[in-house]
Amino acid sequence: MTQVSETNTSSPSDYDDSLAKRNALLLAFAQSLGGATASIVIATGPLVGTMMLAGSRSLATLPVSAMVLGTAIGTLPAGMISRRFGRRLGFMGAALLSIFGGLLAAAAIFQGSFWLFTLACCFSGFSAAFVQQYRFAAADTASEGFRPKAISWVMAGGVLAGVVGPQTVIATKDIFSPMLFAGTYVAQAGLGMIALGLVAFLRIPRPAAVKAGASGRPMRQIMAQPRFIVSVACGVTSYALMSLVMTATPLAMIGCGLTETDAALGIQWHVLAMFGPSFFTGSLIARFGKERIVATGLALLAACSTVALSGIDLAHFWGALVLLGLGWNFGFIGATAMLADTCRPEERNMVQATNDFLVFGFVASASFASGQLLETFGWATVNWIVFPFVLTSLALLAWLLRNEKIGKQC
Repeated sequence: MTQVSETNTSSPSDYDDSLAKRNALLLAFAQSLGGATASIVIATGPLVGTMMLAGSRSLATLPVSAMVLGTAIGTLPAGMISRRFGRRLGFMGAALLSIFGGLLAAAAIFQGSFWLFTLACCFSGFSAAFVQQYRFAAADTASEGFRPKAISWVMAGGVLAGVVGPQTVIATKDIFSPMLFAGTYVAQAGLGMIALGLVAFLRIPRPAAVKAGASGRPMRQIMAQPRFIVSVACGVTSYALMSLVMTATPLAMIGCGLTETDAALGIQWHVLAMFGPSFFTGSLIARFGKERIVATGLALLAACSTVALSGIDLAHFWGALVLLGLGWNFGFIGATAMLADTCRPEERNMVQATNDFLVFGFVASASFASGQLLETFGWATVNWIVFPFVLTSLALLAWLLRNEKIGKQC
């Protein structure tokens, strides 16, 4: 692909796969804690909201939306801070913010303040903006051949998050009874403390081009690339649709007579499906290509909604959540790998931050709309919405491949 070779130029001195492997392992463990924090908010936020709002579901998903909005707001500052002060210091500051967010959420539950709880989730989301940069940080010193695997290793840390988050909820939700879930958010602060210790050991040298003061191309020029447009579109679709369905699922499960434990375990299986394939997603990308993996992920998202529409038993909810996680993994990691083809080393931080700002802006909208759609139109409508967006993204992928094939022939 001509465009890739032109835009993704890096100095060989920027590559050190042994260092990349060390950083990827540290970031994988840190990802397991950051992912656990997110799954805690996802599993409990709507339930806490429902309790504080006397059973109303229309605003119950607002804490999750606030977390995602905080992530969207934090993406551009995360890129600028990482560029100016380095990734390590940025990640350490984010861990401190996660600790604060957990303690503030616990205080809000004790006070019965829905809006303070929502604000606390927003702080946790801002911290998560830096966690989203873990996958990019792992790729910073990786060679082109190891880069997809480095990204996958970090994302695989979410496998542990898929257990730690929901099990933390189950183990701590009644510690401060009758203040349900207050103990869970104190535990979230504890996870942030462990993450702080891990990221303190990172060694991520700044790229040679950045040290030399190279500023890179204007963002509008980078964003005009067809590959950038399609990678962002597929990333947005994969993440936003996942958020739309996932955020509504715990409320739908409770509404269908299932328990809080059923909902928490459903999120556990979902998060495991999100990150479990990451052990081999990088190898699949290397073998079959980024675009095919993204297309597979989009097809799995459609399969999720098909299962969800077929019934409301526990098996239907859990099966849909597993397919939703698998679809997100292939779709989002594949789109992330596509994005890496569009920028030079000195452009990485701002390109990645711009991508995440766009992704999480749409994800925040999807998570907030989720509660409104569920309350007004029902569970089926939430799932029917998935299909047109999947088809549109598949069409964009086909257009990109055709466009690049023609470009290679010229």
